Amino acid sequence: MSIIINLDVMMAKRKMSLNELSEKVDLTLSNLSILKTGKAKAIRFSTLEAICKALDCQPGDILEYRE
Repeated sequence: MSIIINLDVMMAKRKMSLNELSEKVDLTLSNLSILKTGKAKAIRFSTLEAICKALDCQPGDILEYRE
């Protein structure tokens, strides 16, 4: 897939665990794990907004395009 999810990188930079992010964003651990491992097929803007707010970052910090 050409879209790379850098959620784990941002979580490491913010020293935030998957459990902590799950609580702040109000998503299940399994859904966050699917997103973190790059297996997600889509993401809602509201979810992306909540993740960016929790991690204090921009969508471009999490999503990356590679050919």
